Amino acid sequence: MENKKEISFFTNLVDTKAQEVFSHLEKSFSKINIGRANPQILAAIKVDYYGTLTPINEVATITVPSALQLLIRPYETNLVKEIASAIVAHKLEVQVQKEANQVRLIFPELTTDKRKELVKSLKKYEEEAKVKVRLIRQDVNKIIKNEELSEDEKKDYLDKIQKQVDKIIEKIEKILSEKSASLLNF
Repeated sequence: MENKKEISFFTNLVDTKAQEVFSHLEKSFSKINIGRANPQILAAIKVDYYGTLTPINEVATITVPSALQLLIRPYETNLVKEIASAIVAHKLEVQVQKEANQVRLIFPELTTDKRKELVKSLKKYEEEAKVKVRLIRQDVNKIIKNEELSEDEKKDYLDKIQKQVDKIIEKIEKILSEKSASLLNF
C-alpha cells in the first residue's frame, strides 16, 4: 500500500482533462457565426505567407468597425487576395469584399430560423463535450479500481469523482444555456 494515491491525484487528473474539453468547446463555439462580428471566427484560417501557413491574425490587423463587420488589414497589401480566398474557402457564411488594402467581412443579420439552427449546433457541441467528460470519468474510475485501496476507499473515491463530473457537466450546460440565450434573445 506504499504507492497509494490520494484523492487529489484523481480530482486533479479529472480537472486537467476537463480543462481540455472546455478549451475545445470554447473553440468550437467561437467558430459559429452568431450574427455579430467576431474576430475569433478567423482563428482557424491560415494563409500562405512566404511558403508557410500562417494564421490571419499574425499577418494582419483585425478590427470590428461595426456589429456586423470585420476589417482585415494585412501588413503587406499583396496578401489581400490570399486572405479573401482563404476566408471564402472556409465557407463562413459571410460576405467577403476585397478592397485596395484590406478585406471587409459583412455578417448577415440572422433570421429566427437560422438562430434556432445555430442553437442546435451548439447542442451538438455540448453533447460531444459531455461524452468526453464521461469518458474521462470512465478512465479515472478504471485507474481507481486498479489501485491498492480498500473497498470503502474505492467507493469514496468513485463517489467524489462522480460529484466532480456532475459539476463539470452542469458547467457545460450553463455555458450552452448562456450561449443559446444570447443567440435567441436579440
